[in-house]
Amino acid sequence: MRLLLIHAEEFSFRARDKAIENPEELTKDNREYIASNVLVVFTSVEEGDDKNIDTIVAKASDNIVDLAGKLKVNEVVLYPYAHLSPKLAPPHVALEVMKKLEEALLERKVKVKRAPFGWYKEFKLKCYGHPLSELSREIRVEEEAVKPTVKKEKEYIIITPDGAEIKPEEYRFRDEEYEFKVLVEKEALKKTLPGGEPKVLKYLSRYGFEWEPYSDYGHMRYGPEASLIMDLVMDYSWDVARSLGIPVFYVKGTNMFNLSVKAVKEHADLYGDRLYTIRTDRGEMVLRYAACHQQFSMLKDWTISYKELPFGAFEIADSYRFEQSGEAELCFRLRRFYMPDLHVFVRDEGEAKKMLLKIHDKIMEEMEKIGRNYELLVNVVNRYQYERYKNFLVEIAKKVGKPILVSIYPEVKGVAYYWTINIEYHILDTLNRPREIGTVQIDIGNAKRFNITYVDENGERKHPVILHSAIIGSIERYIYAIFDTAVKAELEGKKPMLPVWLSPVQVRIIPVTREYVKYALEIAQRLTEERVRVDIDDRDESLGKKIREAERSWIPYVIVVGEREIKEGKLSIRCRKEDKILQMNLDEFVKMIKNELAGYPYRPLSLPMLLSQRPVYKHL
Repeated sequence: MRLLLIHAEEFSFRARDKAIENPEELTKDNREYIASNVLVVFTSVEEGDDKNIDTIVAKASDNIVDLAGKLKVNEVVLYPYAHLSPKLAPPHVALEVMKKLEEALLERKVKVKRAPFGWYKEFKLKCYGHPLSELSREIRVEEEAVKPTVKKEKEYIIITPDGAEIKPEEYRFRDEEYEFKVLVEKEALKKTLPGGEPKVLKYLSRYGFEWEPYSDYGHMRYGPEASLIMDLVMDYSWDVARSLGIPVFYVKGTNMFNLSVKAVKEHADLYGDRLYTIRTDRGEMVLRYAACHQQFSMLKDWTISYKELPFGAFEIADSYRFEQSGEAELCFRLRRFYMPDLHVFVRDEGEAKKMLLKIHDKIMEEMEKIGRNYELLVNVVNRYQYERYKNFLVEIAKKVGKPILVSIYPEVKGVAYYWTINIEYHILDTLNRPREIGTVQIDIGNAKRFNITYVDENGERKHPVILHSAIIGSIERYIYAIFDTAVKAELEGKKPMLPVWLSPVQVRIIPVTREYVKYALEIAQRLTEERVRVDIDDRDESLGKKIREAERSWIPYVIVVGEREIKEGKLSIRCRKEDKILQMNLDEFVKMIKNELAGYPYRPLSLPMLLSQRPVYKHL
């Protein structure tokens, strides 16, 4: 806290215009003021003052009482003044400190006038000009030595489909529970996982997913193929959100929010220590770590009826988490990433549980589509909520038909989380490490914090319960799972590849010689019209080299065209997935590939169609 203390022969002020969005209410007693022989205390409340409010206020009041006594003033005027410090506390904190300082002075029998907070005010001041008439003070509190404490650990329990509760160290794993065993060993038993660099990183880099060296740690850049894959997954995430069978609203917004807003600050404080902040001329901003702030800021302004619940709000939010630089991992642990964030608004916890099961089914279904298995880690906010949700957790275990790991958070005095349960969905990657991809959470606090309400059938305003979900995980983590699946296939002796809908090039046409490029272009035009991504290797290279490079690029279908194909009207198509050559005409191939792509999003080719027109670069 910083103080500028002026002994004024005359002092007056009058409130004029709002300086912040929600200023202190004006009354006839605080709107304007005029007095003589007063001590004016211009006050700036700074960052961190709220951590030691009582001590800060006590020290400040000591200084003010001491000087007021020496000057024999008629009154002390507390005047909020933001210009004494470059590091101001949020408005709600500053107002709380100013009120406490006023109370402390009144308790010490000092006559006090506090100017209204959050207003631009005109003021007139005539200073006496003696040695004690202009003084400044900086109120600081030395950090007290932290007393050693025993850190409370999370409690872990394994719940089986028949409702048994077993301590992790006592659980007997079956042979088919290997992936679950690894999750339990990492999370509950704190066993060190094997190290090494996963092969998936090599393939991600080949497709143009790489670090941006001119940026901060954990920031990626995306080449043409990577950009296309990102866009396709973003489109797909929206399709998945809409498939839940409820109304979903697609929104967009900004990526930074002002920590001086009480709801934003409270949510950030509960989130943890991975905040990515930036200072602007409007104060300290937090870069969002999901779409919560933007969607909640919008939804508080909506008029919602119980008849419209449940519904969802969806945004692909560029998100920021200040991960440790040494832990950053391409496409998995990032400081900047894209979150396809779905929030579903329901009436109460009962409805939230029903909706969670529907979202859970969708999360499991999406990972099964790419041939992977999820193991569940369910975080519960405290022991009380565990007892409330125990039967529901057994229901989830029954639904997946296998045990789940439950983590119960220790209760921390003064901390009230906004959520009850949070489910993490983990795959086991090719280095045998559990990797969280999908997630869903029940939120019982943020609707009240952000003042989101709906009108029930009795005309009463109530706060909805909110489900947070990234059904396919963050965009990058879903892509990580896709590439990890390709590596897994390779380790099993199969050809690695991406799903056809996600392959940057779905069909490559290779003319035997340049004289067949025209025919290749005719085929390419037909396929492009059918919304298939196709390119042509028209370079002056040998046929063998062209085929090898198509193989290296994981092209799902490779068509070689020459004299025979033109005469017979049949195409020789190399099918990567089945590892064989198909013989069919163009119409038959179009029908086959369109069936394979049905239900998935389409984006056009992100590179020139002709390979001869592409610059030489290190990727595909």
